[in-house]
Amino acid sequence: MYNEEAKNFGTTMTLGFTLLSIDPKTGTPSTALGPMMGIEATSLSRILKTLEDRDFIVRKPNPLDGRGVLIHLTPSGLEKRNISKQVVLQFNKVVENAVSKSQLKAFFEVADRINSLIANKEVFQEEKENSIKNNKNDLLRNIKLTICCMLQALFNQNAFIFS
Repeated sequence: MYNEEAKNFGTTMTLGFTLLSIDPKTGTPSTALGPMMGIEATSLSRILKTLEDRDFIVRKPNPLDGRGVLIHLTPSGLEKRNISKQVVLQFNKVVENAVSKSQLKAFFEVADRINSLIANKEVFQEEKENSIKNNKNDLLRNIKLTICCMLQALFNQNAFIFS
């Protein structure tokens, strides 16, 4: 859904999510972006290279840590970040109008529990112990789990987006 909308602006959901994760005023240390977004360093390097090639970001030395690099938005990067922010806000508004507060609360409780299972490496424990092979139902469950985690990450970004 986000990728379809992002195409209209010549970008991708991943690039928009990365732009939203960069502090528009002070920049963000490159080493903080991966953990903040939940992605590996290798993937982040490719994303940052793409953003740099498109002139959406610049890398500057971190004045507080000579070894570190801060990622700053360029004017065009800030423009794309603002577009991404509006798309997320529009999505949130539609969800808030279509889902009751109690349903949304329950959703976040479930998503938090799922994230806890993942963080504690409990998701596949039963399968390992019982040597259960993945079947169609397991695959669907894993897809649903991934979608829930992505939605949770997007909703968690709201706190940062509004700063």
